[in-house]
Amino acid sequence: MHITFVKKLLADGSPCGKCVDVQQRLDAGDWMRYVDHVAVADERDSDSEGMRLAQEFDVKRAPFFIIRRDNGAPEIHTIFLRFVREVLEPLAEGGDAAREVA
Repeated sequence: MHITFVKKLLADGSPCGKCVDVQQRLDAGDWMRYVDHVAVADERDSDSEGMRLAQEFDVKRAPFFIIRRDNGAPEIHTIFLRFVREVLEPLAEGGDAAREVA
Protein backbone atom coordinates (compact mmCIF):
# COMPACT_ATOMS: atom_id res chain seq x y z
CA MET A 1 0.00 0.00 0.00
CA HIS A 2 1.16 3.51 -0.80
CA ILE A 3 -0.46 6.59 0.78
CA THR A 4 -0.12 10.10 -0.65
CA PHE A 5 -1.26 13.14 1.33
CA VAL A 6 -2.15 16.09 -0.91
CA LYS A 7 -2.30 19.50 0.73
CA LYS A 8 -2.82 22.94 -0.75
CA LEU A 9 -1.01 26.26 -0.79
CA LEU A 10 -3.27 29.23 -1.45
CA ALA A 11 -2.63 31.90 -4.08
CA ASP A 12 -0.91 34.09 -1.46
CA GLY A 13 1.49 31.25 -0.61
CA SER A 14 -0.05 30.40 2.75
CA PRO A 15 -1.22 26.87 3.58
CA CYS A 16 -4.96 26.25 3.54
CA GLY A 17 -6.42 26.20 7.05
CA LYS A 18 -8.02 22.78 6.74
CA CYS A 19 -4.71 21.36 5.47
CA VAL A 20 -2.89 22.74 8.51
CA ASP A 21 -5.53 21.22 10.79
CA VAL A 22 -5.26 17.80 9.14
CA GLN A 23 -1.44 17.92 9.23
CA GLN A 24 -1.59 18.67 12.98
CA ARG A 25 -3.99 15.77 13.54
CA LEU A 26 -1.75 13.43 11.55
CA ASP A 27 1.25 14.52 13.62
CA ALA A 28 -0.58 14.36 16.96
CA GLY A 29 -1.92 10.88 16.27
CA ASP A 30 1.44 9.64 14.98
CA TRP A 31 -0.32 8.83 11.69
CA MET A 32 2.31 10.47 9.46
CA ARG A 33 4.44 7.35 9.75
CA TYR A 34 1.94 5.66 7.43
CA VAL A 35 2.06 8.43 4.81
CA ASP A 36 4.55 7.60 2.08
CA HIS A 37 4.47 10.86 0.16
CA VAL A 38 3.24 14.44 0.59
CA ALA A 39 2.29 16.38 -2.54
CA VAL A 40 1.54 20.09 -2.62
CA ALA A 41 -1.25 21.58 -4.73
CA ASP A 42 0.03 25.12 -5.23
CA GLU A 43 -2.69 27.47 -6.52
CA ARG A 44 0.06 29.60 -8.05
CA ASP A 45 1.31 26.69 -10.17
CA SER A 46 -1.26 24.65 -12.09
CA ASP A 47 1.50 22.17 -12.94
CA SER A 48 2.44 21.47 -9.31
CA GLU A 49 2.26 17.81 -8.36
CA GLY A 50 -0.78 18.23 -6.12
CA MET A 51 -2.70 20.21 -8.75
CA ARG A 52 -1.99 17.49 -11.32
CA LEU A 53 -3.17 14.79 -8.90
CA ALA A 54 -6.33 16.76 -8.10
CA GLN A 55 -7.07 17.03 -11.80
CA GLU A 56 -6.25 13.37 -12.50
CA PHE A 57 -8.62 12.16 -9.78
CA ASP A 58 -11.18 14.98 -10.24
CA VAL A 59 -10.86 16.16 -6.63
CA LYS A 60 -12.09 19.68 -5.92
CA ARG A 61 -11.08 20.03 -2.26
CA ALA A 62 -7.97 19.74 -0.18
CA PRO A 63 -6.57 18.05 1.66
CA PHE A 64 -7.11 14.60 0.26
CA PHE A 65 -5.44 11.22 0.37
CA ILE A 66 -4.68 8.77 -2.42
CA ILE A 67 -4.41 5.16 -1.35
CA ARG A 68 -2.87 2.77 -3.84
CA ARG A 69 -3.29 -0.84 -2.81
CA ASP A 70 -1.44 -3.66 -4.49
CA ASN A 71 -4.68 -5.31 -5.56
CA GLY A 72 -6.83 -2.55 -7.01
CA ALA A 73 -7.56 0.91 -8.29
CA PRO A 74 -6.53 3.96 -6.25
CA GLU A 75 -8.93 5.10 -3.53
CA ILE A 76 -9.49 8.78 -2.82
CA HIS A 77 -10.36 10.02 0.65
CA THR A 78 -11.42 13.62 1.21
CA ILE A 79 -12.81 13.20 4.73
CA PHE A 80 -10.06 12.91 7.33
CA LEU A 81 -11.96 11.01 10.03
CA ARG A 82 -13.22 8.44 7.53
CA PHE A 83 -9.66 8.07 6.21
CA VAL A 84 -8.40 7.41 9.74
CA ARG A 85 -11.17 4.92 10.47
CA GLU A 86 -11.05 3.03 7.16
CA VAL A 87 -7.33 3.14 6.35
CA LEU A 88 -5.04 4.22 9.18
CA GLU A 89 -6.62 2.42 12.14
CA PRO A 90 -6.61 -0.97 10.35
CA LEU A 91 -2.95 -0.37 9.44
CA ALA A 92 -2.10 0.41 13.05
CA GLU A 93 -3.93 -2.69 14.27
CA GLY A 94 -2.31 -4.95 11.69
CA GLY A 95 1.20 -3.52 11.85
CA ASP A 96 3.60 -3.61 8.92
CA ALA A 97 2.27 -6.97 7.71
CA ALA A 98 -1.14 -5.39 7.00
CA ARG A 99 0.55 -2.61 5.07
CA GLU A 100 2.30 -5.10 2.78
CA VAL A 101 -0.78 -7.26 2.18
CA ALA A 102 -3.23 -4.44 1.52
